[in-house]
Amino acid sequence: MNGPFDLVIQGIPADIPVPVDALCRSRLHHAVTELLHKTRLKDLKITIATATALLDVHGGPSLEAETTGQTRTSDDPPIEIRALQYKAQQPFFTFEQLVVPEALMEDLLSAVEVIWVERKVFDEWGLRRIQPFPHSALNFHGPPGTGKTLAAHAIAHRLKRSIMVASYAEIESKFHGEGPKNIKAIFHAAERDQAILFIDEADSLLSKRLTEVTQGSEQAINSMRSQLFICLQEFRGVVIFATNLVENYDRAFETRVRHLHFPLPDEQCRREIWRRHLVPQLPVAENVSPDQLAVYADDICGRDIRNAVVDAAVRGARYGKDRVELQDLIEAIDRIKAARVAVKSHEGRK
Repeated sequence: MNGPFDLVIQGIPADIPVPVDALCRSRLHHAVTELLHKTRLKDLKITIATATALLDVHGGPSLEAETTGQTRTSDDPPIEIRALQYKAQQPFFTFEQLVVPEALMEDLLSAVEVIWVERKVFDEWGLRRIQPFPHSALNFHGPPGTGKTLAAHAIAHRLKRSIMVASYAEIESKFHGEGPKNIKAIFHAAERDQAILFIDEADSLLSKRLTEVTQGSEQAINSMRSQLFICLQEFRGVVIFATNLVENYDRAFETRVRHLHFPLPDEQCRREIWRRHLVPQLPVAENVSPDQLAVYADDICGRDIRNAVVDAAVRGARYGKDRVELQDLIEAIDRIKAARVAVKSHEGRK
């Protein structure tokens, strides 16, 4: 039994504030729906009352009969309540911490400048008539670990804004119709907090809509993409997507989103990333050289370098070493690359 359930929630007094009412209904709806899914029951009647009220119900007219005139018809929380689950935070990173190719850095700074002057150029100077979407929506695409999340935080920091972070997994829902509502709610929350909205793992959201829908899950994805398109049109803020593998962007998004590619770091970037991660407090041997490390492996990302430094340091401390050797770092890189190959091999056998 996978479909939605029609749940009736009655008896909440009419003088209860709307936010309290809506939050109560939302939580009850979620809890009972979970129960029905797990137990596979088709019908269920649950009575919730204080002890005194329950006695009154059993001794006199039914609760439903007493409160029919006071019952609100909708058990779906308003967008303001649904948006409460999304909170903005202060950015963790700055542009000074970001290491990317020079051309990409220029594109990122240019995007920031466009955002800075958007209101003046497009509203006061009237250019919104010819460019309704002045690239306040960005898509950072490229392999994992190449700085997409860091760059989103850096932009928020440069613009002196908070950042609201969510992934596709957090927005989608196993309940039909909830995903589009969550998308609408998170855009509302970002506008409420005047925050940069960062949606990670957005591959499914930005890819082409399915033309031959055969399952409820496919229909749900299409509905979420349609809602996203509407939100992008109405949103007065900055939204940043992060994607890894999208090859077939929906045309509707291609023309409304500025795409910036985050490649694996080249030798110059790897050298700088190694230098920054070998922090002054870390005791390293004299033979540890960012130049040698940058040349040793050319198919690793910034996250791999960070993990290699941490792995080498932890192993060294565990084995009683007083410093990290070059060989420790090289072996850490090899372990990371070997683990990656093992994962790909396992996925290929599925």
